[in-house]
This record gives sequence, C-alpha cells and structure tokens, in this order.
Amino acid sequence: MKSVLGATMASGLAHSAEPGGRKLGWALVGLGNLSTHQIAPALLKTKHARLAAVVTGTPEKGVAWRGKYGLTAEQIYDYGNFDKIANDPAVDVVCVVLPNSMHHEFTIRAAKAGKHVYCEKPMAVSAKECREMIVACEAAKVKLGVAYRCQFEPHHKEAMRFSREKVFGDLRHIDAGFGFKSGDPKQWRLRAALAGGGALMDVGIYALQACRYLTGEEPAEITAVETKIDKVKFAEVDETIQWAMKFPSGKTANCLTTYSFNGCNHFTAFCEKGRFGLNQAYGYGGQSGWTSDEKIPLEHPHTDHFAEQMDIFSQAILQQRNFGPSGHEGLKDLLVIEAIYRSIKTGKAQAVEAI
Repeated sequence: MKSVLGATMASGLAHSAEPGGRKLGWALVGLGNLSTHQIAPALLKTKHARLAAVVTGTPEKGVAWRGKYGLTAEQIYDYGNFDKIANDPAVDVVCVVLPNSMHHEFTIRAAKAGKHVYCEKPMAVSAKECREMIVACEAAKVKLGVAYRCQFEPHHKEAMRFSREKVFGDLRHIDAGFGFKSGDPKQWRLRAALAGGGALMDVGIYALQACRYLTGEEPAEITAVETKIDKVKFAEVDETIQWAMKFPSGKTANCLTTYSFNGCNHFTAFCEKGRFGLNQAYGYGGQSGWTSDEKIPLEHPHTDHFAEQMDIFSQAILQQRNFGPSGHEGLKDLLVIEAIYRSIKTGKAQAVEAI
C-alpha cells in the first residue's frame, strides 16, 4: 500500500509557511481525562502547535474550556456540527482523543474536512477500519499520524539504538508487559462496542509496540491465551492476555497485559552479550532504564511525551516531510492484535496477516 504521507494540505501551510513561523492550530476531539490532564497542558509547552478548537458532546465542558484556555464560542464544536471545522482556517490538525470505536469515523470526517489527523492509539478497532482511514487521508492529501508517544521518548529511542547498532550483540528475545488494576466497572474501556477489546487494546499495545520497534521486524506467528478471573466485570472484554511471538529472523518475545493487577510496566531485551531494559517503561513520565554493563547507562531526563510528539507531527507538516509513526504503523499493530485474538479463540498458533 503506497503511502502519501509526504503530501501536505496547501491550506494548512498557508498559515505557517516557515518552520519557525506561526504555530499550527490543533483541535482536540474528545475532552476526557487524556485531553484534560495531558494533551491540552502539553499544548501550552509546544513550539510548533497551539490549541485552536475543541470538540465535545458535553456543553458544560465547552464552557469550562472556554474559561480555562481563552477560547471563543466559535472555537467550541460538538459531534454533530464537527464537519463545519472544514471552514475554520485556524485549525490545521484534528487530534482524535475519543473511545477507540469512534476513531474511524472522526478520522475520516477530519480528512474530508481537509485537516491533518493525529489519532490516539489504538488507531481503530480493526485492520479493516485502519485501511479505510489510511485511504481517506491519502485521498484528501492530508497526513495521518498515530500517537505512539514512546517512539519519541529518549529512553525508548536509546533502547532502539542499542538494538539497531547491536551494542550488546544481536537481540535474541524480549520480555514485555503493561497492565494495571482496572477501576470503575462502568467505564467505556470495559464496553466492547466502544473499546473494541480490553487490556490488550488499551495498554498491551505498548508492549507489542516495544517488541516491534526493538526487533525492527513484524511478527510472523502468534500464540496467545486469555485468563479471566472477574467474569462479570470483564464480561465484554479481555482481562489478562499472555502471548508469544516468533519473528522471521528467529527472535522471540513473551508479552503480558492485564486489567487485573498493578506493577506490570516493563521490557527486557536479551542479547548475545548482555541485556537492557526499562522499568516504568510506558507511563507518562519517570522512565527508568538499566543495562547489564554499568559503563553503558540507559538514563535520560524526563520529557513531556505529548508536547514532543505534537511538535514532531507539526514540524512534519510545516516541512512537508514524512511522519512516522503513520497510519501504516497503526495498521500493523491491529494486524498483530487480530492474530492474538484469533489464537485465543482457536487455541492454535496464528500467522499475522500481511499489510
């Protein structure tokens, strides 16, 4: 599938032709916890992005955001009139921060409105939806990025360098996991129609990402099992999943994700001549790295993951260059996730569908 991520909307560049010029306007679609506590505050720190509009289904939230961020009534949209954003020259990027099942609809609507799209992970609830989102953005000649913030975080970037440059020899195996004890039983993440899945779609995708970007390969075969202790709370979605991956080169990985307990937040890369890894690997801050050789540290200052990724996406638009992770990256994760669910259902190893 050919990517046209290098293409850029002329209307967006009309506001900001110079990389050091006007900040690109971002519209946040969905004003839940992530937008409220992470993304909007990060926009106050960015060099190349600014908050230009919000989209919410709750009028009271619109009023509150107007007061907090100095927005006008015209900068507050709802889900019904969202398409009018096409006529808003102040908005260059639509950031989709909605329940997973709504990513597909609003990405396509944003593309049709001529806006670049930055979509929270998981990109969608199926590979089919991912492909449709990619096609819509390519047809509209807008960029589509997926919010894999860890790919821009210094510890993760250094770990990728260790693997790529074989600092500890060839990478042979990865152990990775991310999970937590889920709280409110009424939250949308436990509803299949909104989330598309449970722990795997929400946080297991981080462990999956780590294995893919550390190996630099796509898994060829998946074996997975699911454990469900609370069958009432997790009636619609997965609670705990363990899966193993085999890569074409012979590398392997064991992964775990859960909504059942805290303390699972790590990866360890086992190499020919040593090991390296991260503790508190995937959270919003406080990553801690280690290696088997004290002369080769894996420690970096904390960064604001959200400000970093939004600046990089904005720069890609301003400089008319490709952006990774693109929609194709999101599609690759969904292809693996679908293989994991197939393995659970069949009790057999499953091949990962090609992109």
